[in-house]
Amino acid sequence: MPKPTTRTNSDQLHGTLDMLVLKTLQHGAMHGYAIAVRLDQLSNEVLQVEEGSLYPSLYRMEARGLLASEWGVTDTGRRARFYKLTKTGKAQLADETASWIRLTAAVQNVLES
Repeated sequence: MPKPTTRTNSDQLHGTLDMLVLKTLQHGAMHGYAIAVRLDQLSNEVLQVEEGSLYPSLYRMEARGLLASEWGVTDTGRRARFYKLTKTGKAQLADETASWIRLTAAVQNVLES
């Protein structure tokens, strides 16, 4: 019998990664590594976002105008690209959050039936 895992399946996370990144940036600009660490912390180490998923997501959202970025220096003195929400990104986060709440409520209803 396979051992149950406490981490999420990467396919499950892929569909919600953009929303989670937008939410993480809601309180201010962050560089990619800090975003990944914050998601891991906020999820009690359930959501582990790999570089190969995170950076394409950041680039895609910046191209769509949801994020803006600029070069800066991290707390450890390293140069990094910092991402922040745009006005469009804030609106997208609100829309995606409402949609997610409806979807999870519907799934919960089915699971409890």
